[in-house]
Amino acid sequence: MITFWKDKSKKQIQTELFSKTAEELAEKVFNESRNKTTNKPTQIRKFYNEVLRYKTDPDEFEKILPYLKMLTAKAAYAVGRKLISDGFKNFIEESLKNIKDKDDFDAFAGLFEAFMGYYKFHYEKEGDRG
Repeated sequence: MITFWKDKSKKQIQTELFSKTAEELAEKVFNESRNKTTNKPTQIRKFYNEVLRYKTDPDEFEKILPYLKMLTAKAAYAVGRKLISDGFKNFIEESLKNIKDKDDFDAFAGLFEAFMGYYKFHYEKEGDRG
């Protein structure tokens, strides 16, 4: 289970969210991408870019939240097309369930950024598989 906060009232993010948690998630998703079509960095990056697209000021956040949560449906579609793994879909789905406000979104965006770095590290370490 992904938990963003150590103490949300004090805006204290989990100490290892952007390090250990992000690396474990990235490694798990990478290990599910043992074929040439699933979890390519370009496909994963499309989801990350979409998350970045939703960065907005707090007053506008309520308006974009339904569109942000639609990423769950987009992830399900991508699993159906065998473009991403269930593990990556679960990462998106579980994270989005935790987003209730702009602070949650910012924590998720930071986690996703760290995830991207670790994912690319594992991918490059193994060499391009496709």
